[in-house]
Amino acid sequence: MITIGQLAGYVGVSIKTIRVYHDKGLLPEPDRDASGYRRYGAHDAIDLIKIRTLAEAGVPLARIRDLRSAADEEFQQALREIDDELTARIHGLQAMRGRLRRLAAGELTLLPTEVGAHLEDLALWGFTPRWVDLQRDLWILVFATHPDHAITLFHDQAETLTDPALRQLFLDYDRAHDLAAADPRIDALAHRIAEAHRERYGPDEPPELDTGSEIPALIQGTVNASSPAWRRLDTLIRAQLEP
Repeated sequence: MITIGQLAGYVGVSIKTIRVYHDKGLLPEPDRDASGYRRYGAHDAIDLIKIRTLAEAGVPLARIRDLRSAADEEFQQALREIDDELTARIHGLQAMRGRLRRLAAGELTLLPTEVGAHLEDLALWGFTPRWVDLQRDLWILVFATHPDHAITLFHDQAETLTDPALRQLFLDYDRAHDLAAADPRIDALAHRIAEAHRERYGPDEPPELDTGSEIPALIQGTVNASSPAWRRLDTLIRAQLEP
């Protein structure tokens, strides 16, 4: 029989951890000896090793407590599920490590190749570096948070910009950045954009992210925050597109 300190040392946990396991009902507390000390045996050490192993694997303490009373078949099934979860986590960590290494080497691509090519086209079409950088950052956000919808949104915008007239609207939007918010050209541009939107989509809605997603508002807020003119332009466009 050994003391709690010896048990902690042999198994590789702290005395505080063992007491937490006692409090959570994971490890039964043994009786005290004549000197008032709790004494632990081999069975306690084996149980503690099992608990520690499961806890280090990320299994919640409440689930470990349930597993202690599980039948053998249920326990084995739970272990297989935990193994699957660990395998998924390992793959995720390996992928993350790969991205970090590519980032350190300057090779990380945060956007699909076609988006990168599109950003290069923006510069060739006359968009300002400010606009190109903003578009890059916003597409990174969209692809990172909504990978299943991002490509549809991107294709819609890319197709829009193949139309010279619509591309000119975006160019004018870009150049409106430095205008005063009360400049009458803002009102005229808002009207042109609203009309082009109605002509392109009619009664239908343009492609969007998941319903309830806060990302579109976050993106528009980022755009508006960079220019009072852009902020007013957004307000005017929304007002003109309201049913």
